[in-house]
Amino acid sequence: MSAVGTGKPALRHRLAERGVDRTLLLALPGVVFLVLLFCYPFLYGLQLSFQPQHGGGAFANYRRFFDDPYLRETIWITLRLAVPAALINCLAAVPVAFGTRRPFRGRRLLTTILVMPITLGTVLTAEGLLGYLGPSGWLNKILHDLGLTDQPLQLVHNYWGVLASLVITGFPFSYLLTLSYLTGIDPSLEQAAATLGAGRWHRFRHIMLPLLAPGLAITFCLSFVLAFAVFPSAQLVGDPRGATHVISIEAYQAAFQKFDYSLGSAIAMVMAGVMLAVVVLVLGWRSLLYRGATGGKG
Repeated sequence: MSAVGTGKPALRHRLAERGVDRTLLLALPGVVFLVLLFCYPFLYGLQLSFQPQHGGGAFANYRRFFDDPYLRETIWITLRLAVPAALINCLAAVPVAFGTRRPFRGRRLLTTILVMPITLGTVLTAEGLLGYLGPSGWLNKILHDLGLTDQPLQLVHNYWGVLASLVITGFPFSYLLTLSYLTGIDPSLEQAAATLGAGRWHRFRHIMLPLLAPGLAITFCLSFVLAFAVFPSAQLVGDPRGATHVISIEAYQAAFQKFDYSLGSAIAMVMAGVMLAVVVLVLGWRSLLYRGATGGKG
């Protein structure tokens, strides 16, 4: 007997009442992609980290990492690179986004120039930094010709070279995200404040910044995650055995040079834990700073 004859709605109607319809199937490829390329590798690496190659119990790899000062220090080295890089990118993105949020002549060209580092990649960016900031680079030659320096400035193969690389490659993402959040804020809010006599600084401080703060928190988190996973820059323009011995280098060496995949997985899990802790702290700070709508898609 049909569903109509019994008075009972068809299955697809009952599912539609619960929000399950054909449109929801569009999310299925994304879910499959997430499971295959993120969830499964993460869970596999997590269980592998509890299977130490040389025995000693399930937590032997983690004890080995945190008991070794050289390994443990890689966390702080990476944080000293990732946090300043994310802050610089976020702070620099705000005025640039404000300056380019409204149409003007040459805006499209300027935006293209600002996001062009995305197309370069970390390796090409590192090569460019070696050419510009190296001991025989253009900057040191200009400074020497002007009589400003006697010896070349050490701007690469150290902390500053890696930080410069992270800023160059990370700024386009911060700028595009900030611009997206900024253009999503209802412009009538700022116009109303200006009508009531608020100056430019007061409009920014009391209207725009609180509305933009949630978006800036997300931008910082994404910039931080990108910077914390630094690897090529630390090798090419840094000091991989000293000042820029970041945690990703140690994970790579454990897995692919020492062939201890279990230890490499444990170090990768430590990386994920640190990143998650920072993201939770930032998002918690965001909820304390501002609660409410952003006035737009931001």
